[in-house]
Amino acid sequence: MTAKKKKAAGHDGKKKKATQAEQSADKARLEELEKALSEAQQEVGELKEKLLRAYADMDNLRKRTQREVEDAHKYGMEKFATALLDVVDNLERALQVDEGNEQGLREGVRLTLESWHEMMKRFHLERIDGVGQMFDPHVHEALSQMPSDEPQGTIIAQHVAGYTLHGRLIRPAKVLVSSGPAEAAKEDQ
Repeated sequence: MTAKKKKAAGHDGKKKKATQAEQSADKARLEELEKALSEAQQEVGELKEKLLRAYADMDNLRKRTQREVEDAHKYGMEKFATALLDVVDNLERALQVDEGNEQGLREGVRLTLESWHEMMKRFHLERIDGVGQMFDPHVHEALSQMPSDEPQGTIIAQHVAGYTLHGRLIRPAKVLVSSGPAEAAKEDQ
């Protein structure tokens, strides 16, 4: 063999060794990538399962909350209705009073009204009585004014009581308001 051929054969041997090393490195890199892909696919599967479980939990929570809201609407007045039954029972007893016993009937109605007001307080339904107070448009509705010995703007009579529920006005008291002394009203004219 000539020196040139020997040199070329040696060069080819080096190429073969380099190619084998590159192939070995490529094979190792490919194995790493396949392993990473497998791990990523497994993680995606786990995350997908967690997402589906979380979605199912949220759907169940939504349905349960919806049922609870419906039940609250249906049965929210149950305690109030039960308390009203005591008042109804008292009224029925009042109707059973013997004829001619107006005093007994009157006393029964008074006691029934007292139990009514006590029951209303338990449910934060407060009565507004305005007689003797100054007119307040936030809680009173003036039906009319008339001259009286009371100072102008004072409530002198109440036609219908007002009520608040948990501090919120649900019905104003309907009242008659003083326009001041009659002489002052004549002088104004």
